[in-house]
Amino acid sequence: MLIEVLELVGVVAFAASGALVGVSKRLDIFGVCLLGVFTAIGGGVIRDVLLDIHPPTSLNTWPNFTTALVTSLVVFFLHSAVSRLRREILVLDAVGMGLFASSGAAIALTAGASGQAACLIGATTAIGGGVLRDVLVNELPLLLHRDLYAVPALIGSTVVVACSGFGLASNVGLVVGTVSASTIRLLALWRHWNLPGPRISES
Repeated sequence: MLIEVLELVGVVAFAASGALVGVSKRLDIFGVCLLGVFTAIGGGVIRDVLLDIHPPTSLNTWPNFTTALVTSLVVFFLHSAVSRLRREILVLDAVGMGLFASSGAAIALTAGASGQAACLIGATTAIGGGVLRDVLVNELPLLLHRDLYAVPALIGSTVVVACSGFGLASNVGLVVGTVSASTIRLLALWRHWNLPGPRISES
């Protein structure tokens, strides 16, 4: 039950951020909704494909898809008000990333994946929708920036796998993994942390 609740919260956060990108690109209502839905459920669809879950859960049941679509519509019609909440959207995006990383890893473990696979699939669940969003609007994916995004997702999914390895309840892993990933992401935004880039000598 907790996984379903966490996923819906993550869907709302990601759909809102994706739809806002669509509004900023001046897309029509279909484009905004498409971007919001892809951002919200894209990572989950990739996760299910990797785990051989067919058809993907987000496409086979109504809650995730419908929640993403409704959120995107709200952003389209109320984007002036929503755009003023950009800081709040960034916070929601960080929380959504943590939620998807931890729930993705938990679902992978339940499906019989190894610990290593669960870590990678959890991180992919968290970042997959954002990559699809950026590709659709012809932008360099956030994953490839020096921004700390994929690393917190990987840490969150690894925490879930570690908690499972220690025999802790799955809900404990979900909460600790989500808090870990989201906190690191929020600290990175606040303190402007990023990964080191190559040193380019000036000739």
